[in-house]
Amino acid sequence: MVFKRRSKRSIVQTLREFFWPRGGWTRAATYVSHRLRRLPDEPHRIARGVFAGVFVSFTPFFGFHWLLAALLAWGTRGNILAALLATFAGNPLTTPLVAWGSVELGHWILGDPAGMPLRDIFGAFGHAGTELWQNSIAIFTADVTHWDRLGHFFRTIFLPYLVGCIIPGLVVSLMFYYASIPLVRGYQKLRSLKLKERIELARQAKAARAELERAGLAHKGDPT
Repeated sequence: MVFKRRSKRSIVQTLREFFWPRGGWTRAATYVSHRLRRLPDEPHRIARGVFAGVFVSFTPFFGFHWLLAALLAWGTRGNILAALLATFAGNPLTTPLVAWGSVELGHWILGDPAGMPLRDIFGAFGHAGTELWQNSIAIFTADVTHWDRLGHFFRTIFLPYLVGCIIPGLVVSLMFYYASIPLVRGYQKLRSLKLKERIELARQAKAARAELERAGLAHKGDPT
């Protein structure tokens, strides 16, 4: 195949690039920002898409961020591709801080001062995913389901996370929204000016070629 990798990546390389992309997170963020500015849409629609993607990245619906971002962008008449790109805000560097802060804030809002270490939060998500899968399989087999442990996970982690992510998610999403509008508008104006300059240069070059052709024809028709 033309685009097939020459050497297949190992599991360790895949995991390393997941947490630290080739070229670093700064380069990855620059790429996402560049793609957002180049989207062919109105600045407000792109900004609404950015709002949707950033806000969804704060939620605990891991594995569904793209779908939820697309739905929220569609519901707010935002740019769906911008929303998908903006979910980059939820990456392995930011998600641990967001998760811990959201769970702590959610417990405080719900009146439960009990906190939880970060490793326990992600460990609970892993166990909950495993138990959900096992219970889904058990429905069609003779195995016994255990929904009580998932209920405990929902009460102690998922619900506080969901409640606690709303305020910081809205604040950060609005910051990205208002920052995106002038950036996109400025980039689009600059791109439009450059396009007009290229068109004008092409027109001048065409006119110059036509003038040279006319001069050549006149020279050939001169009897002297």
